[in-house]
Amino acid sequence: MRIKGIAAEIELIRSNRRTIQLSVCGDGRVVLRVPASCTKADIDRFITNHYEAIAKHVGAMQEHRQEMEQYPAFTMEEINAMADRALQWIPERAAYYAKRMGVTFHRITIRNQKTRWGSCTAEGNLNFNCLLMEMPEHVRDSVIIHELAHRRHMNHSAAFYQEVYAMMPKAEYDECHKYLKTEGAILMDRMTRRR
Repeated sequence: MRIKGIAAEIELIRSNRRTIQLSVCGDGRVVLRVPASCTKADIDRFITNHYEAIAKHVGAMQEHRQEMEQYPAFTMEEINAMADRALQWIPERAAYYAKRMGVTFHRITIRNQKTRWGSCTAEGNLNFNCLLMEMPEHVRDSVIIHELAHRRHMNHSAAFYQEVYAMMPKAEYDECHKYLKTEGAILMDRMTRRR
């Protein structure tokens, strides 16, 4: 489906929902979710009523994609080098924070993930993204602390964040989280475009 004046194809998905929802995805796709009973007239009316917002979001996303493409995709050699550095640095740092937090962990795995910075399994295995080695040290620490806090709380409850903030003040942790979302998005994109 095309909208006149907007340089993006719109994917139309019908389902058992009650409202119309439009999403502009990170990969540039525009998805319009509509109730199964929605008529073409209903869809046209929705698009007309929201045209400026749709155009603005699509334009911003396309501009963002163009900015991202200025950065080269990571090569396998670069990814392997990051993974090697991560294997040397992260286990030592995780052991340091685990001792301070009074928790244990089992195995650490370094991955070249395209969407996550880290994870913790119920068995106590920790996974970290090799891209962390492109981050400042305190940002890396924030991810390690976050995953170790899951050794006490396998959720994101207030108690979980108390564990995190006991190791890293909230203001600093929030800044690290913001950095991961902004600067990290560039790194994730470069990993996604890897050939």
